[in-house]
Amino acid sequence: MLATRRLHLLVAVAESGSIAGAAAAVGCSAAAASQQLAVLEGDLGVPLLERAARSVRLTHAGEVLVERARVILADLQAAEQAVLASGTVGHGRLRLAAFATATTRIVAPALGAIRRRHPELRLIFTELEPEASLPALRLGTIDAAITHQYAPLPASDLRGLTQSPLFADPMVLAVPPRLRPAGDGPVRLADFADGEWIASRAESGFQAVTESVTRAAGFEARISHRADSSQAVLALVAADLGVALILRSAVTSHGGIALLDIAGPPKITRQVHLTSRTGDLNPAVKELHRELTRRARGAPGRSESNDTLTTR
Repeated sequence: MLATRRLHLLVAVAESGSIAGAAAAVGCSAAAASQQLAVLEGDLGVPLLERAARSVRLTHAGEVLVERARVILADLQAAEQAVLASGTVGHGRLRLAAFATATTRIVAPALGAIRRRHPELRLIFTELEPEASLPALRLGTIDAAITHQYAPLPASDLRGLTQSPLFADPMVLAVPPRLRPAGDGPVRLADFADGEWIASRAESGFQAVTESVTRAAGFEARISHRADSSQAVLALVAADLGVALILRSAVTSHGGIALLDIAGPPKITRQVHLTSRTGDLNPAVKELHRELTRRARGAPGRSESNDTLTTR
């Protein structure tokens, strides 16, 4: 009999395009995923994957099995959800993934509150960025995810998923003291087109925001420095090494830096959502939604007024 975990892995390969991506989606190492897929091929006696040095793709037999596996896994997931819905929150299970800053701000306190109300509920948390949590959600290895979407970047593929907005983080322009304008109003990004820019690594969403927004403003940003940590970005700005787009909520006291609202449109924000599978009947997900919504109302960083860390 085919093992459902191996079917999960094969479907994840089809969706991610790689064994490493499939491993991340189901929560195992790439070596373990490769071994399990080899066992699946051995059980069936046919090759399911065409492996190359830097890529992998499904054989015809693999495509046939993936099509059937999706139906099987969906049926199993529906059966599990029906059972979960028949019980109470306190006797179920909640598997949640969230990115780091949301975990600190609202997720950890929300899970703590739920645990106090429902001590028998089994809570399982994993820190994941949306590019990993959305595939995991579709595969059924987690029940809900805290995800984010940067405006004005294109939306993620949400087929089969439902999103509930929690809060929006506005983005501002962090500039060193010598570039702080005299006025108090919003600034145009094009006014900083000739300067150096600071952004995160090219594979992350924050980099895509910097490139997308500056192109929309009519120029290609000259990105000289890269850092993923917000505090590292602010330190580089404070050292007069460039300007940077940054989430207002990520900024704590950092002397000398001015945070400038950006003249729109478009409005540059990071929208944070609770994402779950459409039709999910798990009562623990509904409980999580209520708790996160309550806490998100007081989430910091949503002020619409211009903000500066020093007196102009």
